[in-house]
Amino acid sequence: MNKESKTRFVILGGLGEIGKNMYALEHEDEIIIIDAGISFAELTMLGIDYAIPDYSYLKQNESKIKALFITHGHEDHIGAIPVLLQNIDIKNIYAPNQACELIKLKLTEKNIRFDNLFTYKSDDVIKFKHFEVDFFRTTHSVPDSHGIRVKTPNGVIVTTGDFKFDFTPIGPMADLHKMARIGEEGVDLLISDSTNALNEGISNSESTVDAALNDIFDDERNSRIIIATFASNIYRLKHIVETCYKHQRKICIFGRSMESNIDISIKGGYINHKELFISPEEANTLKPKDVCILCTGSQGEPLAALSRIADLEHKHIKLRPDDVVIFSSSPIPGNALSISRTINKLYLQGVKVYTNTTISNIHTSGHANKEELKLMIRLLMPKYMLPFHGEYRMLKSHADIANMCGIPKENIFILDNGDTLDIKNHEITVGEKIEMSDVYIGGSNAGEVAAQVIRDRKIMASDGILVVVSNIDIRTKKLLTKPTIVTRGFIQVNENEELIKMLEIKASLLITNKLKEAGVTFQDIKSFLQTNISAYIMELTGRKPIILPIILDIKRPNQ
Repeated sequence: MNKESKTRFVILGGLGEIGKNMYALEHEDEIIIIDAGISFAELTMLGIDYAIPDYSYLKQNESKIKALFITHGHEDHIGAIPVLLQNIDIKNIYAPNQACELIKLKLTEKNIRFDNLFTYKSDDVIKFKHFEVDFFRTTHSVPDSHGIRVKTPNGVIVTTGDFKFDFTPIGPMADLHKMARIGEEGVDLLISDSTNALNEGISNSESTVDAALNDIFDDERNSRIIIATFASNIYRLKHIVETCYKHQRKICIFGRSMESNIDISIKGGYINHKELFISPEEANTLKPKDVCILCTGSQGEPLAALSRIADLEHKHIKLRPDDVVIFSSSPIPGNALSISRTINKLYLQGVKVYTNTTISNIHTSGHANKEELKLMIRLLMPKYMLPFHGEYRMLKSHADIANMCGIPKENIFILDNGDTLDIKNHEITVGEKIEMSDVYIGGSNAGEVAAQVIRDRKIMASDGILVVVSNIDIRTKKLLTKPTIVTRGFIQVNENEELIKMLEIKASLLITNKLKEAGVTFQDIKSFLQTNISAYIMELTGRKPIILPIILDIKRPNQ
């Protein structure tokens, strides 16, 4: 390993936000990437499905990329892989088993062939010229979650991935012994999950959810039970299946992502009792007490199965007054209103609804609370600390926790996407910032959507659009007729005739004056109209619609 050059850590996503996790390590002619996730669209991102990290830095350094490593199979860590593979030459992808299967499914759906997807295990070691990578098992809400250690020429970097400490987990225990051993061997930089850094104490064990679900199944033994949860929370799905097996209920699944995750989990041996799963047609022939419906929509998503059930629009399920609906989840920030709407609709249909409360623990997070974050720091004993995966307030809280655990403030970095760290001889400093922005992915096959398009959509949503259609003879430099004004979402034309006339007169004067200039082009006229009409409308109405000039070159007869 060459220690002459510094090692660079580049943050591509995951800071100041939930999702879009992605970062890279670079040393001379090699780059390895860790995770490639998405963040789901906010309500203001009109026509957008999700955002991914800006990969332009990777594109510029494409020849250096040796591999992409995945910590676990959640969308905020693997969702961007299809887009990356379509735009960047990534030679190898290494992922744990469950994540591998989910990635294969994504690539199949996108008709992307990729032959170098490899499954790693906890005891594997993968070596490159400058980097050595190994893994340690963690506990999260999806099987096969791992932290990753990278030995570089200038120091050791450890990322936890998403984790919690659960001493009575549904799946395997986290490898505490290996974490402690890694800490003893020395960690220069720890990159750690900050999602629940604001939460006191220790998160509830997943086994407490198992007990709470059993109690509800006992209490509601004569009702049909509908459970909405995260399709990616495999351990939750596992003990829902086990609870149904215990209470002799068949399971009917609704939601494409739920079906995919269940199928992969059965094939991988994470979920048993394949015989319990039945079709919608069969479910409708059974008594309510013999059926459990497992569906997507725990966050109130309009198109998810539970929302369509609540709206009485689902083609297979009609709600019954004695139905019981369980939300085995907690609201993601920003989703509380959508969830409340769905719950109200369910109550209007007369059904009984269970949500996660201090009385009924039917959900627990897969992320570490404060005391668990302290334990991770104490096990790994890093010299430097980078809180990761969280909004700024979460990162700040995690930084305070790290300082309480003995890491000096000057060794704790609260950074942003695009920031870099320089690592040289076990010393770490903040490097130069790389300019980057989100990459938006539109609906269907629309592909990437520029940030300017999003801004335009927001303007059209709030202030509308105004079209100025003008007939011009460019050869004689004359405006042949007064411009026509067309609006959508700005004003109602028949109630604002005076304003329309004022805009027609203003547009006529602007075009006539611009045509007097030598060498004027259609583009010059369009730009001139956009600037001046926009300012004029702002002065008259206080609003700023999108201005779309359309110039038609009309050739007069006998010319």
